[in-house]
Amino acid sequence: MQANNSLVLRLGEEVAEVVLTAQNSSDAAAARAAQAIRDGQLLLLLITALSVTGAAVIALLYVAPRVVRPIEDITAAMSGLAAGDTSIDVPGRDRSDEIGRMAEALGVFRDTAIEVQRANLREIHEGRRRLAVAIESISEALSLYDPEDRLVVFNNKYRTLLHPDGGAEISQGMTFESIVRQSAERGYIKEAEGRVEEWVQERMARHREPSGSQVQQRGDGRWILVSERKTDDGSTVAVYSDITELKQRENQLANKSRALEHLSSQLAKYLSPQVYESIFTGKQEVKIASRRKKLTVFFSDIAGFTETADRLESEDLTRLLNHYLTEMSAIALSCGATIDKYVGDAIVIFFGDPETRGVNEDALACVEMAIAMRKRMRELQDVWRASGIERPLQCRIGINTGYCTVGNFGSEDRMDYTIIGGGVNLASRLESAATPGEILVSYETYAAVRDRIRCKERGPISVKGIAYPVATYQVVDAYRNLGAERGFIHEERPSLKLDLDLDAMSADDRGGAADVLREALDRLSSLDRAI
Repeated sequence: MQANNSLVLRLGEEVAEVVLTAQNSSDAAAARAAQAIRDGQLLLLLITALSVTGAAVIALLYVAPRVVRPIEDITAAMSGLAAGDTSIDVPGRDRSDEIGRMAEALGVFRDTAIEVQRANLREIHEGRRRLAVAIESISEALSLYDPEDRLVVFNNKYRTLLHPDGGAEISQGMTFESIVRQSAERGYIKEAEGRVEEWVQERMARHREPSGSQVQQRGDGRWILVSERKTDDGSTVAVYSDITELKQRENQLANKSRALEHLSSQLAKYLSPQVYESIFTGKQEVKIASRRKKLTVFFSDIAGFTETADRLESEDLTRLLNHYLTEMSAIALSCGATIDKYVGDAIVIFFGDPETRGVNEDALACVEMAIAMRKRMRELQDVWRASGIERPLQCRIGINTGYCTVGNFGSEDRMDYTIIGGGVNLASRLESAATPGEILVSYETYAAVRDRIRCKERGPISVKGIAYPVATYQVVDAYRNLGAERGFIHEERPSLKLDLDLDAMSADDRGGAADVLREALDRLSSLDRAI
C-alpha cells in the first residue's frame, strides 16, 4: 500500500514536470510566433511602401505622359470637333498603340468634317450667288427685313425704286423706319408731302401688321404696288411692283368708261328704260326678231293741236309741247310703262314687254297711268293759262288689251323696237273716238280692271278694219279715289256687289236705292231670325 502511494507520488511529479516542460516549450514557441508575425507585418509594410512608391514613380514617369495626357488631348480634340472647330490638330496619330489608332480614327473624322464643311460652304456660297442672281433678275424690287426690322437682303431694283436719284445710300443693317423716312423727307412719296411724320407712322403701322397690298404714288409720277408678308420667324418680306403702266391704262379705261357712261346716258334718252336695261344687261339681243304677246296699248294725242300750233310761235309751241311730253313721260315711267314713240303730239305706250306683271296687272297699271295723266293735265291747264296760253291743252286717250307683235323691226343697220298688229290699231281708233279729257277703253281692258276702276259703258263704235262694232267704256276713276273724293260707294264680295254714285243720283234715284237696300236688309234679318 505504501509502495503504491510512493509510486503515485513519483508519477505525479513526473507528470507535473512533463507538463511544465511542455508549457515552457509552448511559451517559447508562442514567443517565437509573435516575433515572426511582427517581422512579417514589418516586411509587408515595407513591401507595400515600396510598391506604392514604385507605382507612383511609374505613373509619374510613364503613365501620365504616355497614356493619360494623350487621352486628355484626344478628348479635348473631340470636344473641339463636336463644337465645330475643325482647325484642331489631333495628337498621337504617329503612335502605333491603341491610343494611336484612336487618334487616327479621330483624325479621319476631322478630315471628313473639314471636307463636308468645305462642301457645305461651297454650296452655301453657290446658293447665295444663285439667289443674288435670281433676286437681281426679277423685275420687282425685293427686300427682307429680320425680326428686329433691319435690312438683310435686297436687290438693286429696291435701291433704285426707293431712292431713284441715288441721293441716299441703302445698305444691310439699316432699319425699315430710317429707309422710309429718307424716302418721305426727300419727296419720293407723293402722299407724304407736307405730312412726313404722320405718313411715316401710318407706313410703319401697315408694315408691322401687313394686310394685303397697298398702292403708293411716287413723287416722280410712278405708281408702286407694295405687298408685304410676315414669315414664321417674324421677318418681313416685301415685293414692290411698278404698276405705272397698268395705272395709266386703268385711268384711260376709267376715262373711257365715264365717256361710255355719258354716251350711254344720252342714248338712254332715246329708249325706254326697260328696253335700255334689257339690252345692256344682255336679256335682249339687238337683232331683227319679234314675237306675239298680249299687251295693253295706250295712245294719246292733244285735241285741237293744229289750231293751238297756229296760235303760237314755234319757240312757244316747242316749249309747250316739250313740257307736256316731259310731264306725261315722267308719269309713264313711274308706272313702269314702255314708251314706244312720240309722233308729234301723240304718245304711244304699252305694258307687258319686255317686262310683265301679268295681263290684268299690266292693264290696271296702264289705266291708272292714264288717270294720273288726266289729273296732271288738269293741274297743268292752270299753269298754262297763267303763262298766257288762251286755250290750254287737252288730251284724248285710248287703251286696248290684246295680242300684238312686239320686237325689233327694220334692217340690220337700223331697227326700231315697237309693236304692230290689230290690237295697236284698235287702241289708236279708241283714242280718235275719245272726247277731249276722256279715257276710252275696250271691253277686254275693262274686264281686266273693272274690280278696281269705275267705268261707264259708252256704247259700241264702228272701227275701220273691224267688221263688228266694238264695245267701249269710259274710265271714271279708281274706286279708291271715288270713295275719298266724292259720294261713291263700291263694295264687292263673293256674294255681293254694290255700286252707288250718290252725287250722280237724283232724289228719285236715291229713294229707289234706299227702298232696295231696306228690302235687302229685311230679307237678311228674316234669314238670321230663321237660323
